[in-house]
Amino acid sequence: MQQIDLLIKAGWIIPIEPANTLLRDSAIAIHNGRIMEILTISDAQKKYLADITHDLPNHVLTPGFINTHTHSAMSLLRGLSDDLPLMQWLQDHIWPAESRHVNEHFVKDGSQLAIAEMLRSGTTCFNDMYFYPDITARLANENGIRSVVGLIVLDAPTIWASNADEYINKGLEVNDHFRDEELVNTAFAPHAPYTVSDKPLQHIQTLVNELDIPVHMHVHETRDEIEQSLKVHKLRPLARLEQLGLLSPNLLAVHMTQLEDHEIDSIAEYGVNVVHCPESNLKLASGFCPVSRLAAAGVNVALGTDGAASNNDLDMSSDMKTAALLAKAVSSDASALPAMQALEMATLNGARALGLEETTGSLVAGKAADIIAFDLETIETQPLYNPSSQLVYACSRDKITDVWVNGQHLLTDRELTRIDQDEILHKAKEWQQQIKE
Repeated sequence: MQQIDLLIKAGWIIPIEPANTLLRDSAIAIHNGRIMEILTISDAQKKYLADITHDLPNHVLTPGFINTHTHSAMSLLRGLSDDLPLMQWLQDHIWPAESRHVNEHFVKDGSQLAIAEMLRSGTTCFNDMYFYPDITARLANENGIRSVVGLIVLDAPTIWASNADEYINKGLEVNDHFRDEELVNTAFAPHAPYTVSDKPLQHIQTLVNELDIPVHMHVHETRDEIEQSLKVHKLRPLARLEQLGLLSPNLLAVHMTQLEDHEIDSIAEYGVNVVHCPESNLKLASGFCPVSRLAAAGVNVALGTDGAASNNDLDMSSDMKTAALLAKAVSSDASALPAMQALEMATLNGARALGLEETTGSLVAGKAADIIAFDLETIETQPLYNPSSQLVYACSRDKITDVWVNGQHLLTDRELTRIDQDEILHKAKEWQQQIKE
């Protein structure tokens, strides 16, 4: 028998690849953080001798969720100014609060709160956009979660940098510092077309060609953004980004609620990735991302929660269900975005968008053991006819009992293994009082 680190046996496994596959009474063999093989439980017991074995006969295993767009430190602003339109919310409430309170400690405590919530919600990789990306990257690495930290760029001065050149230079330092870390990747993160001018966007495109890292950007989020662009640049934002050379498979265009038919054709041709944030878009009344039309055109559509300040949670299970339901309503087609496709959006499509599909996003031999386990033996998930449908339409994050990243057990029976929950709660309440005052 072959000695390995870990064997996880489960009632069902949804590997995502091959597509629409459901494995019954199977096991995942893991060694040195990587998936060695997925096979039947009976075959696994004959072939492998594991240091640790988990028996989960009532669970379904899937790849960990990939939260392809969030602002982790903004968890400390959760619920601060709800029920407002995007620009009023940003300009009158969020940006002023950030100018008063954001510093290294805010980012550290907010990101720690977010990482704990994401792990308890089954997220094993997150794509972040915020100030002090070095702090978020270090915390994510220490806590064992996979991250892509955004090298944020703005024209306006903030506590992180005074101008676009300084943002870019500091971002390059962060990229250099973490380039050899297995769990940390980077992406340029120009905030949006309306907050970043042409010159820094051109500079970013040059650097992207040199470094081959993604560009993570809010694009076509609201009708107001389109109108501003037409007034200032005489172009819709996507047309302007095309002129600047930014439309490519490296671009993650977040939100994309305002799209015309020719723009869908264009982003499909360029291979642009779209990140759908259904609950944030609904809450801010930003519009509807045409997910079904994008998918039909061959566009890779991933899923993100956005930040907890606008969602108000980092629960990928909830956004996955909302995405599936919303796609049906928007397209007037009950067969739009079926359960397995929604699950693929929340996992493999995110990995593809981030250039991590060789590492994570599906459960296949050779990939990292980024795995989550859902308990289906509950009142809310019985009777059980179709595990994939149950996962999307009936499960919530409280059904996630266990999470592994790189084979490391970060959540066991709903308990975080590396994070002090009491300390996080204490700091969150301290920030609540400070910000409230």
